[in-house]
Amino acid sequence: MTAITRRTLLGTAAALPAGLAFGQAATPLAVFAHRVHQTVATGAQGGNIAEAWTRAGNPAVQWTTFDTGPLSERLFREASLGETTVDVGFVLNPQMVPRVASLFEPLDPWMARDPIEAPDDVFKGLLDGFRIGGTLAAMPFRHASSGLHYNAAILAERGITKPPETIEEVIEVAKRCSYRRADGTPVVGLVMPGVTYPNVIDLARAWDGDFITPDFRIVANEPPMLNAIRTLRELFQAGAFPRNFATIQSEDVNTWVQQGRAAMALNSMGRNRIYNDPARSKFPGEIKTIAVPISATLRSRFEVAPAKVEFWGMVIPKNARRKELSWSFIKTMLSKPSTLAAALNGNGPVRASTYEDAKFRENVPYADEERRVLTVARVPMPAFDEAARAGDIFKEEAEAAVLGMKTPEAAMASLVARVTPLLPK
Repeated sequence: MTAITRRTLLGTAAALPAGLAFGQAATPLAVFAHRVHQTVATGAQGGNIAEAWTRAGNPAVQWTTFDTGPLSERLFREASLGETTVDVGFVLNPQMVPRVASLFEPLDPWMARDPIEAPDDVFKGLLDGFRIGGTLAAMPFRHASSGLHYNAAILAERGITKPPETIEEVIEVAKRCSYRRADGTPVVGLVMPGVTYPNVIDLARAWDGDFITPDFRIVANEPPMLNAIRTLRELFQAGAFPRNFATIQSEDVNTWVQQGRAAMALNSMGRNRIYNDPARSKFPGEIKTIAVPISATLRSRFEVAPAKVEFWGMVIPKNARRKELSWSFIKTMLSKPSTLAAALNGNGPVRASTYEDAKFRENVPYADEERRVLTVARVPMPAFDEAARAGDIFKEEAEAAVLGMKTPEAAMASLVARVTPLLPK
């Protein structure tokens, strides 16, 4: 019998693919994710990315899925231990505050040593959103970008034959399309899921506005955000914005658009499929989706408004044991073929090249509009420890302004005074 020496074992391991060395094939790659990430990575229409990675000589992928809240709680707890068996996790960009980012492997060294395919093809705003304190903490995988949805049939009833091209036109169309239809259905011109800061940002971005800038300056009392608040107040007074706007959620917006109770909606572009669902919508095929129009005053600088984009990214816990394998999986998930496969499975693609694919364009009628947004889109607010509290204060002050309890100027001045102490020093 031949003795198995340590040198023989090491030589054998070195000859194996990375995932097979030291028995790793028997230990699946542990991925903590939301169910949607598993769905788009393993779907039938575009193909199973994870299975292809395993066939290349890597371990099987073990998906452990949670709802958004439990996912972050479990992942952050695992990353805080002395060691974890989690190899890759998924995080939302607003969660990446500095103390959370410190739990995960800095990815700049990995990009320098073994970069992902065509990094310049990944939308810059998505990468920038995961750069915390100058360090890349996650790689973007899935996005949701905002757009303007309009009911072409309702606009036509009001004599409007083309979508609005500026935010000023959006305001006028919203007023003209607030009426009672022949079947008795009351219609408001514009609806969105309340006046929380991510939703109001979509309107403020028509004037290139912000709540808090990436360098943590609060600018809510400056003209762009004031324009957005004044616009909502004006539409509310004109009956072109719902009377119960403060309690409207995303699912309510779905119903309003599907039933023809709203002429236009500001919401994620991906909602287009829901709005046109023949089983639920009274207007299948009539709900069109475009980029949020820019103000006429800024058309020399922007083609479309730099509306918000929010996104999921992949991280490697600092205390993970198999970081080479983790990075190999992330690289595969972000390759051009994988990004297209995930997009065909329903993912929001993070690469510009995906929008050129004929099959993707056939399935996503608003592809060109979404790409226009993504070239200029940015996160609604930088991540920081007191972000949730700042968001609550924004909602409170914005509601007071729209309802007429305060002037927009007074509400935004109060917002600045209350939020300033919460910002990072």
